[in-house]
Amino acid sequence: MSRYRGPRLKIHRKLGELPGLTRKTSKKTAPPGEHGQKSKKPSEYAVRLEEKQKIRFNYGINERQLLRYIKKAKKAQGSTGSVLLQMLEMRLDNTIFRLGLAPTVPAARQLVNHGHITVNQKRINICSYQCKPGDLIAAKKNKISKKLIENYLNYPGLTNIPNHLELDKNELSGRINGIIEREWVSLQLNELLIVEYYSRK
Repeated sequence: MSRYRGPRLKIHRKLGELPGLTRKTSKKTAPPGEHGQKSKKPSEYAVRLEEKQKIRFNYGINERQLLRYIKKAKKAQGSTGSVLLQMLEMRLDNTIFRLGLAPTVPAARQLVNHGHITVNQKRINICSYQCKPGDLIAAKKNKISKKLIENYLNYPGLTNIPNHLELDKNELSGRINGIIEREWVSLQLNELLIVEYYSRK
């Protein structure tokens, strides 16, 4: 399934708050659909599927990419769920969003695709680029890139910058000081249910 390009508020109403997807809020409280919230208790499969959809839409990845991340996380040491979240959080597009250089993950992806971002003074246009501790992420040294990011910095998507990141507003840059800890992940979900979802497939 390709990247979702439909109405984001519909997903927001269905899955709850997804800070990476959109900053808009809906006045409607019921989930989308003709009949709104169903009174029937969701099955175990439905609960796991919903958690999986949350992570997909928040980080803007497709099914194949998520499956690849799951396989890598299973091979790594430590809890599969925590490793999965760390890998997704250390993606370049998400790191730009968490620094406040873009209001949402799709906006951060656009900055990367259009060549407005450098990593360690090299232009990177791959959104899934895995950032590492010590990396310096900055706006490209031209007027257009700087103006875009300055505008975004005035309206950040999240109020708090995680403790593994360091932002320099004057230089329009950010540095990665370490790996993110679980409590700093802004998305409210149970990553173990996602691992269970894929282990049963």
